[in-house]
Amino acid sequence: MKEKVVIIGAGPAGLTSAYELLDKSKDKYEVIILEAEDKVGGISKTVKCGNNLVDTGIHRFFSKDDRVINLWKKLLPLQGKPSYDEIKLGVEKKYEEGGPDPEKTDDVMLVRDRITRIYYQRKFFDYPISMKFETIKNLGFIQLVKAGFSYLKACIFKKKEDSLENFYINRFGKVLYSMFFEKYTEKVWGRAPSKISADWGSQRVKGISVMEVIKDMVRKLFKVKNSKNTQTSLIETFWYPKMGAEQIWAVMAREIENMGGVIKKNCKVENIKVNNGNIASLTYINNGKTYEIKGDYYISSMPLKNLIMGMGKRIVPKEIAKIAKGLPYREFMTVGLLVKKINLKNNTNTKTLGNVIPDSWIYVQEPDVKIGRLQIFNNWSPYLFENPSDIEENVLINLEYFCSENDKYWNMSDKDFINFAINEAVKINLINRQDIICSNRVKVTKAYPAYFDTYSSIDKLIKYLNTYDNLFCIGRNGQHRYNNMDHSMVTGMEAANNIMNNIKSKDNIWNVNVDKEYHEIKK
Repeated sequence: MKEKVVIIGAGPAGLTSAYELLDKSKDKYEVIILEAEDKVGGISKTVKCGNNLVDTGIHRFFSKDDRVINLWKKLLPLQGKPSYDEIKLGVEKKYEEGGPDPEKTDDVMLVRDRITRIYYQRKFFDYPISMKFETIKNLGFIQLVKAGFSYLKACIFKKKEDSLENFYINRFGKVLYSMFFEKYTEKVWGRAPSKISADWGSQRVKGISVMEVIKDMVRKLFKVKNSKNTQTSLIETFWYPKMGAEQIWAVMAREIENMGGVIKKNCKVENIKVNNGNIASLTYINNGKTYEIKGDYYISSMPLKNLIMGMGKRIVPKEIAKIAKGLPYREFMTVGLLVKKINLKNNTNTKTLGNVIPDSWIYVQEPDVKIGRLQIFNNWSPYLFENPSDIEENVLINLEYFCSENDKYWNMSDKDFINFAINEAVKINLINRQDIICSNRVKVTKAYPAYFDTYSSIDKLIKYLNTYDNLFCIGRNGQHRYNNMDHSMVTGMEAANNIMNNIKSKDNIWNVNVDKEYHEIKK
């Protein structure tokens, strides 16, 4: 008789767990996924803007884990021929031998160049900050000298890293911190960096500092090769599904169902029943009706707050319930726009169709607007346009915002918020209002687990959850950790491996993405 595995959430983590269990032991397990929404992919979704496609945020595909890389390639093989824009531009690069032609099939992963910059004081700066002439020119001599002395001071007088602010200052100095980190961090989290745990920095800015920037500049200038175990530069390319980020999760979901797995959409888990120290069953709501499902194992990618609250006050100790209830999140909203042009000039050496700026996305550091990032889909896939040839005439972008659920921005109507976003884009000269062809708005709840409030006590919460032998917490929200897609997938792989090999400890799952190496640095 097959053992039943119930998985909460059909995001990257939950889908990967299901795929691993069925692919490696499909005759042993019955796998059922309960997804609260009507689509798979979690926050990694692709939606319509007019008749074009835009993602709900930045979802690029890169990883240092061969298991993840090989799985992606298995689901969507890498392109073996040039894409529409590469053909038009006469781009020459190495393609996957025997890989599919993106002009002939949709089942293909594109290889894209990663260019990311900072927009600050209506000027472009490299991300991370470089020490080249353009940076010096944009900063100005006086500001550069101030930044230099500030950094030297930070090298000598190290601050205790008990906040994200001190974490940044120790690596960049007070001046660069104030310019490029302080206000942007407040946009993202709605909280001053001095009030945020340094853990977030250790997860997202590992290994990046002024000294590493200078070393990287010298290596590139003199074409010095690094030793095997030395950091080099930011990952300069990434993979991307031809038809948007959600495509690969839709393919994975299809494969799961082909192997006998069941994915139930619009099924929101409400209650978790406990018996004798294990999870006994779940109840979920579908079309207004309540259903109960029992399993042998439970894999959860639902927010830790909801998981604990679903267990009930009689079961969960008061201290644990208080920690869970206080875990904070930040919401995310995007305004997609199809425009005739954008006003930012391409002054780089990178050729693009229509001479659009070549950036994949831009961090908008301007303090006088709420926009956090600008995503340019022309540089992701020409096939996101209704007709790929439209990429030569129009620009498809996302204006990205961070907010809190039920704040004044979240509660605005779609019409009002789109107008608000357009006004901001016009204000900082990104676009002209008369050039807008169509628009959309997307709201994403609990997009970012936050590192403040009761987060400081999360170890107690983890210890409590580990007492349930048949419960495995995975993914960004399931672990309340700001994981990338590949990290979330690895937590799913580890959970599946523990079930298949009857491993009781959960340490391997919780330890994913806690290494000290920055995840965007290649060796």
